[in-house]
Amino acid sequence: MSDAEPGTTVVVVTWRGAAHVTACLDALAAQSRPHRALVVDNASDDGTAALLAAHPSKPEVLRLRRNTGYAGAMAAALDRVGTPLMAWLNDDAAPAPDWLATCEDTLARAPLAAAVSARLTLADGTVQSTGVRLTADGHGADVAEPAKEVFGFCGGAAVLNVEALRSVGGVPASYFCYYEDTDTAWRLRLAGWDVVGAEAEVTHRHGASTRPGSVQFHRWNERNRLLTLLRCAPREVALRQLLKFAALTLVLPLRGKPEAPNFRPSLRYRVLGAVAARLPRTLLERRAIGRRATLGRGAVWDAWAGN
Repeated sequence: MSDAEPGTTVVVVTWRGAAHVTACLDALAAQSRPHRALVVDNASDDGTAALLAAHPSKPEVLRLRRNTGYAGAMAAALDRVGTPLMAWLNDDAAPAPDWLATCEDTLARAPLAAAVSARLTLADGTVQSTGVRLTADGHGADVAEPAKEVFGFCGGAAVLNVEALRSVGGVPASYFCYYEDTDTAWRLRLAGWDVVGAEAEVTHRHGASTRPGSVQFHRWNERNRLLTLLRCAPREVALRQLLKFAALTLVLPLRGKPEAPNFRPSLRYRVLGAVAARLPRTLLERRAIGRRATLGRGAVWDAWAGN
């Protein structure tokens, strides 16, 4: 690709990001590789809009009428992407100057890959994620070690092939946030694509926009994990995990008051209710995913679950 024709649209999703979005945009402006910047503002009401308008890099801004979460904003952005590649970048992330160039070059060297996951590092130097692994019970979990290939990408900083992304159904907008990256990577793998890691450094203020560990976090996380399993996993795996979640929910009141929010029966009942309400739609989505797949669900599961 020539310098005159950016190959990547970097999409930054923000919601009430006034405290940190400027640092993200400053880091984007310092990238060594030309790109298009698109900021999706999830109806922020904290002065974020004014900061975006005043930033010297003059990013394109898509301001939504309501907060659609990370997943909804990425789905809205995808409709506006005209470049071959699309980067997902958290508004509390600051990529190193060669981040985009490294990701683009990594994808260019891996023609079977549709996504590349960068290395997210916390302010204290701890590596948060180099990608996502699939646990034996179907959780998407961060990988902290360098890896040339990973099951999935971390949505905090990744670059995706737009044609491949659209061909597998795009971004699950209704997830709001959490597991949209794992679900997307899973569908890419079912379609025969690889996901790779890159030595592309990004400093991340983890949880600046949401509160990991909060009740709301666990509600979204647990709901979307189950929906992802119903959409992508082998049938027996999805049913087993759903029944396991329901059975544990029923016996939890007998164990006394739980400390962790995700073990509170009230939260888990809400999760089960949300999954049940979405079940007809989810099963239709599962059928569509199966039609687009070139690999069996069992083959992908056996290759990656617990590995």
